[in-house]
Amino acid sequence: MAVIGVYSAKGGVGKTTIAVDLAWRSAMISQYRTLLWDLDPQGGSAFLLGCVERRQSRAASVFQRDGRPHDLIEATKYAKLSLLQADDSMRGLSMSLARLGQKRRLSQLASILLGDFDRIVLDCPPVINEVSGQIVHAADVLLVPISASPLAMRTLDSVRHELARSHSRHPPILPVLSMYNSSRPLHRETRKGVAAGWPVVPMAIHLEQSAVRQAPLGSFAAGTRADAALDRLWRGIEAKLAEKPSAPANRELVTA
Repeated sequence: MAVIGVYSAKGGVGKTTIAVDLAWRSAMISQYRTLLWDLDPQGGSAFLLGCVERRQSRAASVFQRDGRPHDLIEATKYAKLSLLQADDSMRGLSMSLARLGQKRRLSQLASILLGDFDRIVLDCPPVINEVSGQIVHAADVLLVPISASPLAMRTLDSVRHELARSHSRHPPILPVLSMYNSSRPLHRETRKGVAAGWPVVPMAIHLEQSAVRQAPLGSFAAGTRADAALDRLWRGIEAKLAEKPSAPANRELVTA
């Protein structure tokens, strides 16, 4: 049983597309009972899975002391894959959690839900606040998609700094070079330089088609370059989760 956070402090890097696809692979390929928990108020995960948007904004209620997350979990059209939708109520979640004064509320809820699921994939909001702090406590691995740009690399540095400053022990970080285009010199330089050894998710039309089709990439683009990259990423995550960690918890992961 494990919690996998897909997090970026900067939008536009394919975070939700990756989170949805990894949750699909967890359920359909690895055959795990999987929960995709959307913590991003934009609610992109439900859209990409073709689920009907919930009429009432209740997602943040599960964090209350009497919250009942099981009541809001819904099945998807993919066997073994369930969804806990986000909605507009999540916009005030950071302040609500601060008022509750429970630094590990998300971790507590995840522990309860892991009684029913083998894997929980968190689609995280692109923020550094109380919510991201809760994610750090809950996740067993934190996957961070990064695009090949100096500003994106600064974002990764900010994430590392925040984790080191606020969390003496935190989940291993797995940076991913996302939206990679080998025809662009900067992308090639980044892959050979600071991103050497990182998993790579290429820029591909099938990733864009995921939103058009409202379906995980792996469900309609098997055998493509993007599908192969995401499959390697999923298997790399699973290999790391299977290891018994002996190093300090603030290590970083690199997969071939």
